[in-house]
Amino acid sequence: MVYYSPDRTRGLKSDTIAAIATPPGQGSVGIVRVSGPLCRQVAKQVTGRVPLPRYALFGYFRNRDGELIDQGVALYFPGPHSFTGEDVLELQGHGSPAVMDWLLSRVLQLGARLARPGEFSERAFLNNKIDLAQAEAIADLIESASDQAARSALRSLHGEFSAQIRDLREQLTELRCVVEANIDFSDEDIDFIERGAVAERLKGIQSTLQSIHRSARQGALLREGIKVVLAGRPNVGKSSLHNRLAGFEAAIVTDVPGTTRDLLREHVTIDGLPIHLSDTAGLHDSRDTIEQEGMRRTREELTHADHVLLVADDQSGLTEVEQAILDELPDNVTYTLIFNKVDLSGASVGRWEDPQGIALRLSALTGAGMDLLRQRLKECAGFDGEREGYFSARRRHLEALQRAGAAVVVARKILREKGAEEMLAEELRQAQNSLAEITGEYRADDLLGEIFSTFCIGK
Repeated sequence: MVYYSPDRTRGLKSDTIAAIATPPGQGSVGIVRVSGPLCRQVAKQVTGRVPLPRYALFGYFRNRDGELIDQGVALYFPGPHSFTGEDVLELQGHGSPAVMDWLLSRVLQLGARLARPGEFSERAFLNNKIDLAQAEAIADLIESASDQAARSALRSLHGEFSAQIRDLREQLTELRCVVEANIDFSDEDIDFIERGAVAERLKGIQSTLQSIHRSARQGALLREGIKVVLAGRPNVGKSSLHNRLAGFEAAIVTDVPGTTRDLLREHVTIDGLPIHLSDTAGLHDSRDTIEQEGMRRTREELTHADHVLLVADDQSGLTEVEQAILDELPDNVTYTLIFNKVDLSGASVGRWEDPQGIALRLSALTGAGMDLLRQRLKECAGFDGEREGYFSARRRHLEALQRAGAAVVVARKILREKGAEEMLAEELRQAQNSLAEITGEYRADDLLGEIFSTFCIGK
């Protein structure tokens, strides 16, 4: 682990990077983004002059022989008043893939190099324009698949998450100052620690950490969602249930058992919660080679699930096949028993606690009881879609918050022991460092490369 001082620009290369910043394919507008010391030179060579800072310049883009590439708009943002903190140039032309390739090639001829994925955001981080949590929020905002996910990413991008982390770190710093002063003057027989007051402050920090963790977990759910797998015997209505959750006829449904022979995946959103839904081949005895491969894939899919919907026919109830599926599920995979086809059994829609677990009775054909299932999936995920104020978070953020919380718990125990101030100071330091990992001030050497490699090129 290394500590990053406020001057994070040490070692930053002074080269110029460029990339197409708009999605692949045709569009009305395409953008080539450039960042680095060659921006003025690139602008002059391509457009014939350097645009006034932050003013749009309409003109012609030309190659090195003076031939026309395109016409469009050039925008120039001198550093440090730019996204990356460096000189930034944007060349906005027509969104033809060929035109964008010509324009990017021209910029590369003038001395720029092709940017790595996420390198513009990485430079913004290294130049203290944003912290690491805000940089990650940029990618989360681009990838957001629901209104709630987009709003939570915006809150993180605007610094709400980072501000709460910084406030907690400041509180821990103040406590460390008191504890370490007590260590420095231990020979003077002076006790700076008012243990009751410190205990109350640690209790408050622990409570705040728990609150932030709850909000961060909701934000992580908005970003990542949960993986739900439908399993059961053939012809119990798995594909009908899959189609009902997806909202369209994604799977072929027939009365012939074994219609589904391969995995079918769909992305479903329930009140903002992303669900990665997998319909699987029915499990039964079969000598058909294709069905056997489908069932092998079903069993493999079950091992990677967050939650399993075990579907049974309400007319026959649980059989040995469903019981065998339950017995084979990994301990960390939760499940719900779904008794389908109440439109045929005549039973009432409902939810109850079966000896085997939570059970729902519904009809995938008519849609009766689907609200109970949607509520159950949100409950299993621990998702509260009614509240606002979440911020985008990732698994590494949750792990860092958990480590900080664990250190504070240990610190509260140590505080009861007089003469253990050095151990107390160390736990407070560990909590500080865990929180600093979130914003990037304290990090593993390879953390930046791992994070920014997942970004799109041009951002």
